[in-house]
Amino acid sequence: MTDFGAIDALLAGARKEVALPSAEERRTLREELNLSRAQLAQALGVSPSTVGGWESGRDPSGEVREKYAYFLKGAKTKLAVEAAEDAPPEEPEDDVLEGAEQSIGRDDDVDVLAVPQPCVLCGQPARHQVAGFPQHLDPAECGTSEPAAPEKPTPRKEPRRPEPSGGQGQSGRGVRVVPVGRRMQTADAPDLIGSAVEAALAEHCGDAEAATKALVKRAIPDAMALLDHSRKGGRYEVVAHPWLPDVLRKQSSRGADQIWEARPKWARPELPPREHEVTALDINGAYLSALKTHLPLGQLEHSTGNHHDRRRAGVHLITPPDWDHDAYLPNPIGSRDEPGPLWVTEPTLRLLLRISGPKYGLCDPPEVHESWTSGATEGLLEKFRITLKDARDRAIAEDDEVTLEYVKAMYSKFVSTLGESNYNRELYRTDWMHLIRSQAFANLWWKAHRAYDEGLMVVRAMGTDELHVIGDWRAVFPEGRGVTEVKIKDVYTVGTPDTTDQRTGPKS
Repeated sequence: MTDFGAIDALLAGARKEVALPSAEERRTLREELNLSRAQLAQALGVSPSTVGGWESGRDPSGEVREKYAYFLKGAKTKLAVEAAEDAPPEEPEDDVLEGAEQSIGRDDDVDVLAVPQPCVLCGQPARHQVAGFPQHLDPAECGTSEPAAPEKPTPRKEPRRPEPSGGQGQSGRGVRVVPVGRRMQTADAPDLIGSAVEAALAEHCGDAEAATKALVKRAIPDAMALLDHSRKGGRYEVVAHPWLPDVLRKQSSRGADQIWEARPKWARPELPPREHEVTALDINGAYLSALKTHLPLGQLEHSTGNHHDRRRAGVHLITPPDWDHDAYLPNPIGSRDEPGPLWVTEPTLRLLLRISGPKYGLCDPPEVHESWTSGATEGLLEKFRITLKDARDRAIAEDDEVTLEYVKAMYSKFVSTLGESNYNRELYRTDWMHLIRSQAFANLWWKAHRAYDEGLMVVRAMGTDELHVIGDWRAVFPEGRGVTEVKIKDVYTVGTPDTTDQRTGPKS
């Protein structure tokens, strides 16, 4: 007689094999969560090469297949939720990037409105909303009339509290308007910078010079503590000491690695034969603004082929395009005489790709040969940057030189010690150091391009913060000490009415 119980048990235990997404989607899901094969393999109890096989087309079976399917389903759900909360911005359409302050990062609560709505501050139609409230992003567009009530449904309101000095204030209804580039912060967030300055002044009995010296000396550990505080609650886990490819390692103890940062050292080869007044402009907070750049989160992974994935960032071996505009604009890859391929950073590659596109058409696209990249985000250091910027702004407004020098030391030393440094052992990211520096150079290039586009004659572009121009520069750049402003570094004349002297530097 047939053992019906055995058959029932067999049927109860049988199940249809769980479906898996395509091999390409499996790898994409893992990489978008910035997980390595080794991490996933450890969780599933298999080897990294086994995971690599699954991502190349082989299928697991049995119990491990169910575990793998569970991971992939959970990964897809997690990414969908994060995408809804934090949709990436489109590439900016303005002709010139005004540094970090005018770009809207992934961590900003800014949305574009399909239909303009009354600004919560002035009542005039606004095309954007900040933290759920219609608002003008450009203060110049915002009037001074009585604020209008926010559109329904009314977003959650923050408790009323005094607005920081220099802020945009609150509407008459107690609505907190979040400035562009910032996220909501709790009222009890500690002021680490202010507390450190206050303690240093007290320790040195109000001696500003001694307090400044002590603060600058401790700028690196203080910057790391501030970074750690700003990362609390962040959605990304950062690999602080990843394995680095040879291209990011120094060839000798006093040598350099193979990364080209595109530092400009450009002077216009010729000027019209007459007397010119040249203004040397100083770009404020160049490295501070450059903290807003696409940074790789995990360990860099190798790839080949002439393609660029905008979801990733790192370093790339490219053959740069020919540059035919050196007579009036600096080369985007900086001052390099040697031909052939070179390793460049993410900001340099993105700059070349953008200006080679149909909007600018200034050169051919670069040819990408190979890359070392990881999943990336532009907002990784955004809270850190905003905290430093706010402290810098307050120090300038209050003529507080102690805080100003302390903040400058924090962000400049933070960038300079990310690589092989004995002064900062908490974060070893040589790739980040190169990318942030290159972003500062790219920001300067865009300022040079804007000056040229607005009718100024660009004479020199040097390093991260020096731009020499001829013409009414105040009609193009706002003057001041803020990070979106410029200040005069020098004014000199070149040439004379009766000579063809065409020097492009200050007279000795």
